[in-house]
Amino acid sequence: MAAISVPVARHRQHISTLSDAELVPLAKQGDEPAIRAIVQRHNQRLFRTARAVIRNDGEAEDVVQAAYIRAFTNLATFRGEAELSTWLTRITLNEALGRVRQQKNTTTLEEIDMQTTSPGGEVLQFPSSLSATDPETELSRSQARQLLEHAVDELPDDFRAIFVLRDVEGMNTEEAASYLGIRPETAKTRLHRARKMMRQSIEKRLSGAFQALFPFDGARCVFMADRVIAALRQPS
Repeated sequence: MAAISVPVARHRQHISTLSDAELVPLAKQGDEPAIRAIVQRHNQRLFRTARAVIRNDGEAEDVVQAAYIRAFTNLATFRGEAELSTWLTRITLNEALGRVRQQKNTTTLEEIDMQTTSPGGEVLQFPSSLSATDPETELSRSQARQLLEHAVDELPDDFRAIFVLRDVEGMNTEEAASYLGIRPETAKTRLHRARKMMRQSIEKRLSGAFQALFPFDGARCVFMADRVIAALRQPS
């Protein structure tokens, strides 16, 4: 990638309206506003992806930063055959899984799969809303999010990954399976069990959807762009 270029005020103002396909050529030239726009646009998904594997906010941020650095320093290899979001997510997932493998030996879930198989193997639909039995004791939105995040963290690694990609990020089964390198049938089975574990964990006490899980926006989102730009400016 070319050296980072100095941003221009007018350029900054309209850069966020460009599509990924329009931003990539600019980023390849080292255009800082284009790089910032890409980072801030994809922070949420990449952080959730890393967080699903790492289970630690700080380490997940490090994974996202490393993934961005790898992506931007190898941006010339991006041919546009897949969506930029897909390419970035795969890099992030590979980075996160690589760090996990460094920390411990990778184990399969075959034993868990054998123990939790249910007749028919049908996928349980995780409810989009859960009503509280007593309105006076209904948890605040922040408390609800914290409880949900805790429940997600308690899921086994592979179950947690498929749950986040499918039910938090909204990917379809085939797309999520492709990211994880598993068969769609395996993805469906793991998602079924993850949903069941989640339902048991929170006991139908909460209301709302999962869109607020693991927020990565505001100043935190901008700071990630600053970190990526600073790293890219360092001589290789």
